[in-house]
Amino acid sequence: MNDEGLLRIKGYHAHVYFDAATLEQARILCEEAARCFPLKMGRMHQRPVGPHPDWSCQLAFRPELFGDLVPWLMQRRNGLNVLVHPITDDELRDHRDWPLWLGQVRPLDLSTLTP
Repeated sequence: MNDEGLLRIKGYHAHVYFDAATLEQARILCEEAARCFPLKMGRMHQRPVGPHPDWSCQLAFRPELFGDLVPWLMQRRNGLNVLVHPITDDELRDHRDWPLWLGQVRPLDLSTLTP
């Protein structure tokens, strides 16, 4: 925690959501993000994983990339929904209280997360 009682943000995850019809579109977007930015691209999950209701791919990145990567995703997502959340010591609050949505808000299964 910092002096104001807020948790320190160690990084961010952007979860790009897709389905069978948009799998290739999402793959291209995530691979291009990994080429353009120093981030870690996760697997292309073709089933819901963790709290995520849709198929997804995770992009993990450092806080200093937020100002460049999030607008890049915003302008290139082409209809895909993207969840961006901080990484702190509280997974529940990261997903429930502090998410940023590009596109439609999707219902998360918060029962899988620990505070």
